[in-house]
Amino acid sequence: MAKQHISMVVFDWAGTTVDYASSAPAKVFDTVFSRHGMRLTSSEINGPMGMEKKAHIRSLLKLDSASSQFLEKYGRLPSEEDVDALYEEFEDTLSELVASYSTPIPGAVDAVKQLRSMGLKIGSTTGYTSEIMKKVIPGAKSAGYEADCVVTPDRTGSGRPGPFMLFECMRQLNVYPPKSVVKVGDTAVDMQEGKNAGAISVGILEGSNMLGLSESETRQMDDNELERRKSEATKRYLDAGADYVINSIKDLPELISGISDAVK
Repeated sequence: MAKQHISMVVFDWAGTTVDYASSAPAKVFDTVFSRHGMRLTSSEINGPMGMEKKAHIRSLLKLDSASSQFLEKYGRLPSEEDVDALYEEFEDTLSELVASYSTPIPGAVDAVKQLRSMGLKIGSTTGYTSEIMKKVIPGAKSAGYEADCVVTPDRTGSGRPGPFMLFECMRQLNVYPPKSVVKVGDTAVDMQEGKNAGAISVGILEGSNMLGLSESETRQMDDNELERRKSEATKRYLDAGADYVINSIKDLPELISGISDAVK
């Protein structure tokens, strides 16, 4: 049998393997910005999701809605000092609650077990800092999910959509070339991270920030409306460079088996 083409899967964390719909960061962004007089919509908050968090805050402050509300409250436009202050507040608030959002998304634990049984290494990248990940990793591990490496933006000096966190996974786990790597995530910048690294990018619908539905909302939604929203999310993934879009993380082992079989 020819050597399997895919050697490693690199997962995002919140919205991909843990924290259904990436609820923790979205909740904290809303809380922190509201404290400072800026009410943003869910779609505005989620737009830059997946980026390093200071970059996410900087992106939100550039929105017309945020800058106009900031101007009305403070009589000036936001500065880089405001970015730093909001980021510190965001990290402090997130640190208080993120551990309670470390539950694996349904199907994630079994999917990763299947991938390991196929001989694949499991890498991971995130928009969280290494300090925040110290709160996330133990809860996920106790529930059955663990990655072979966890790479954060503060360790590489660069976050998404740049490729360097993914490259660091490859270095740590001695995996190359990039085309033997599958990057799996739930945001546009996850797809761009994979493509910028020369890897295969896969977007997941259920449990994702891109779809933006809680587990209960997903279950209760009318089938036609759910399919419409999934279709819209799929298009956004593809526009961001996704090579594949799957309904659930449960579908990933079958997809990767198909990719590997196609090149044997």
